[in-house]
Amino acid sequence: MIPLPAAFLDRPIAHRALHGPGRPENSRAAIRAAMAAGYAIEIDLQLSKDGQAMVFHDYALTRLTGASGPIQQRSADELAGLTLIGGDEGVPLFAEVLKTVGGAVPLLVELKDQDGRMGPDIGRLERAAAEAAQGYEGPLAFMSFNPHSAAEMARLCPEIPRGLTTCACTPADHPTLGAEARAALREMPGIAEMGAGFISHDHHDLNSPQVARQKARGLNLLCWTVRSPEEEAQARQVAENVTFEGYMA
Repeated sequence: MIPLPAAFLDRPIAHRALHGPGRPENSRAAIRAAMAAGYAIEIDLQLSKDGQAMVFHDYALTRLTGASGPIQQRSADELAGLTLIGGDEGVPLFAEVLKTVGGAVPLLVELKDQDGRMGPDIGRLERAAAEAAQGYEGPLAFMSFNPHSAAEMARLCPEIPRGLTTCACTPADHPTLGAEARAALREMPGIAEMGAGFISHDHHDLNSPQVARQKARGLNLLCWTVRSPEEEAQARQVAENVTFEGYMA
């Protein structure tokens, strides 16, 4: 088990960085704002057409850029040339964000499942993320909803903490999965074998037996995504730290 550094537990984690007016989610501006405020930062990774790890949440470009089609159909240069809605910058490379952060604050990185199945057909995004992170010396951790992805990061970057992003696995949580697959994910498969040191769980479901089991094993417990001081206070009764947005934690 590779535990999380203490820096991931001693300050709130800004969800998709400290986004707000003029600072789109996962943008350079939001990252700079989170750093200035001293928060840890959570970001998401998607894969470009030419195999680069891009800091972006959605599979489709529409909501965040107004462009059509999936992110995987655009090259890194094309994505950099788009403008994130509400800002004046394009989609950043993970390597660029690592250079910007430079170890100043903790960076929690979620690799998005690439085919909607949460299965073993992984590899390109994981390799791109590992390559970008090579030699990075600041507090860094990887996680994914897909246990195969998290396990691959353990193989590629054995010295970097890894964990699972987890939830109750309802149909609303994973609409592309059947009941059997959701039930399997709910049990957090492979978490011991990958040497995971933490989970980041949906704050609405922190009292689940699956969460209690991992806490008893000594894993750190983060949670996502609280959106008010009241939700934060409730979550902190169980979780060691919160991922937040929409207010200043």
